[in-house]
Amino acid sequence: MEYVSYSHRHASTLFEQEEPYRTLWGELHEVISGISDDDLIDCFERFSVGSKSISSTINMLLRERLVAKDWCAESPIFTEMPYTDDRETKWRLDFAKGELAVEVAFNHGEATSWNLLKPVLAGELNHVRKAIQTSAGVVITATEAMRLAGGFDSAVGTYEKFLLYLNPLRNQLTIPMLLIGLLPPATFRIAHRRLGNRKIGSVHHESGANGQL
Repeated sequence: MEYVSYSHRHASTLFEQEEPYRTLWGELHEVISGISDDDLIDCFERFSVGSKSISSTINMLLRERLVAKDWCAESPIFTEMPYTDDRETKWRLDFAKGELAVEVAFNHGEATSWNLLKPVLAGELNHVRKAIQTSAGVVITATEAMRLAGGFDSAVGTYEKFLLYLNPLRNQLTIPMLLIGLLPPATFRIAHRRLGNRKIGSVHHESGANGQL
């Protein structure tokens, strides 16, 4: 997958020049950029039949390939109850390894602030005993173009919306953080059909650079 990015608190410089960030970012970049349109189509048609969008498909592929590189999926931030309750997923990171915390944010736009703050909770000291101590973060979300081509709900928090939150929250977002906006597939889009009260997505093959269908 191709993407655009925005560097908060000099994250891109840190990731390019300093270890261990350079190695960790290299692994994450390799996984993201290594997911092809064919990978997305194959995974969607095998495991996400009946889904509206490719959000779960992207999550599945990221999880499979990052875990294969020894990243921890659904890593708890804290070690104390009730923050370690399995039902309380909001206190978990999507992925973590060493100094880097990663959130994949395809949920409602109202969760934008929380998605940005979770890597900060993992990276700063806290009054609640920590299970993990990172120092930088990556938040992966969909661009508006990916939202349209990938069948995402109109209420999803997109990359463009996330950018609007960075300055007002600058004093709260105290760690270096790279915001990733996934670009749409180049060779297909998700078309919807209605089944009762639900919208069902299916792959619609169509040529065009960067999803400009």
